[in-house]
Amino acid sequence: MRKLVLFMHTSLDGFVQGSDIWDIGWISYDEHLVQYADEIVKATGSPVYGRVTYEGMKGYWPTVLDNPESSKHDIEHAVWLNNVTKVVVSSTMETTDWSNTVIIGSNVVEEINKLKQMPGKDLVIFGSPSLSHYLMQHDVIDEYRLTVSPIVLGEGVPLFQDIKSRIKLKLVDSRTFPSGAVILHYETVRE
Repeated sequence: MRKLVLFMHTSLDGFVQGSDIWDIGWISYDEHLVQYADEIVKATGSPVYGRVTYEGMKGYWPTVLDNPESSKHDIEHAVWLNNVTKVVVSSTMETTDWSNTVIIGSNVVEEINKLKQMPGKDLVIFGSPSLSHYLMQHDVIDEYRLTVSPIVLGEGVPLFQDIKSRIKLKLVDSRTFPSGAVILHYETVRE
């Protein structure tokens, strides 16, 4: 059975985005964090996005392939994204022109659980805070892979929101990078 993994960047005070949409420039993204993200991508069978994050990815990554200034790393990631089966959860999208995209428009928990039953590598939620909140509230996330940047934002979109029941976690791994970013990898403990 595949797992549903949340990969999210957060500030020390628990915000995943500043007050404005796409306010993520504060993330301590250096070569160590890039290497860690690459580890996660290699273990990903399908990236999972909410609509807003999906549209941001769709608006950026396909353009990398036609940009002569794109790095080898970015081109490789763009090729992977174009070829991999992407899952987008949206109640408003009906179609998309980005290849290999599956849209889940209703029965989200049931549909995600069906995908988890399929063979292959894990499903990984990249960002997508609103979707992440919903899936946390419904106890669907099996692992949390968090990168904590050494910054206090004071406001923004919180990592956890409207959680009604405790979520028990087991620490699997932690690392500290020279930038001061800390990696925390937890598994959800279900009894």
